[in-house]
Amino acid sequence: MIDLRSDTVTRPTDAMRQAMARAPVGDDVYGEDPTVRMLEQRVAEVLGKEDAAFVPTGTMSNQVAMRTHTEPGSLVLMDAGAHMVLNEGGGAAAFSGLTVRPLRSAWGIFQADAVDEALDVPHPFNPTHLQAPAAMLCVENTQNVGGGVIWPLQTLREVAEAGRRHRLALHMDGARLWHASAASGVTEAEYAAPFDTVSVCFSKGLGAPMGSALVGGAEIIGRARRFKQQFGGGMRQAGIIAAGALHALENHRGRLDDDHRNARTLAEGLAEMDGAEVTLDQIQTNIVRFRVTAMEAAPFVEACHALGVFMLPGGTNGVRAVTHMDVSGDDIQKALGVIRTVLGGE
Repeated sequence: MIDLRSDTVTRPTDAMRQAMARAPVGDDVYGEDPTVRMLEQRVAEVLGKEDAAFVPTGTMSNQVAMRTHTEPGSLVLMDAGAHMVLNEGGGAAAFSGLTVRPLRSAWGIFQADAVDEALDVPHPFNPTHLQAPAAMLCVENTQNVGGGVIWPLQTLREVAEAGRRHRLALHMDGARLWHASAASGVTEAEYAAPFDTVSVCFSKGLGAPMGSALVGGAEIIGRARRFKQQFGGGMRQAGIIAAGALHALENHRGRLDDDHRNARTLAEGLAEMDGAEVTLDQIQTNIVRFRVTAMEAAPFVEACHALGVFMLPGGTNGVRAVTHMDVSGDDIQKALGVIRTVLGGE
């Protein structure tokens, strides 16, 4: 099976397994796991921040960030298609009592004026206590639903400046920030610089079996550790999994261009087929979102699966395919052949 559902389906390499088996461990709840601390220090260094908190999942990292920056009843601004809106089980409302106000965007990227438009201009004629107080602005780089499109650095900075004008805390969901950096040449630290907190994931693209980190200043991460514990993220001998994440961080970022090339090859092959539509400008990293016009997405992905290619439907005609370290260039050519057959081209 050529599994293109997600870059989370990868298996640990032998070298990663060896690093995990050898990892020195301690009780992370007491701050005594040396491998966890090593990972936290290293990822904070890569992102140019003071500290980091290692957590099991990206969802927990984002949810801890929201709780850390807000109080129940607060308003949070982000794109309507953000992972924090669509794929975290309603956590903003359930865990932190937050209201999310969606911003207009293109491929998950919005402009500074969208932030201004979302917030009322104060006026003495209007009571100030009627609306939820705006507390936080979030961006996702790269955005899953947007097809892995990279935020332009200048746009990111302008959006952050708009958030500062409105006295909002700033958070980046950087689950695939590694991809944005590899494809653009902009360092992770440059992307992270305007933000109070950044969430990064070690199991998306980098190939670790699990784990994410919330990165930021020492004071804010100190507060975040309280909510990590409250949300059930207190782990014991977590160095075993932290070692996999640390190995991925140090050894697998350099190969992400391979995934980007494979995604581009897949997209260009799709663009040549009758019955499929893809916007090539949208293919900037390792996510390929395309439409099938010859049939609906559900029977299409089921037919591909029966022939050995696993993809996910999205809506009536949308399909997502994600390249990763367990998918080769030969696999992409085989996948294109299966897709062509299902669409009736062979």
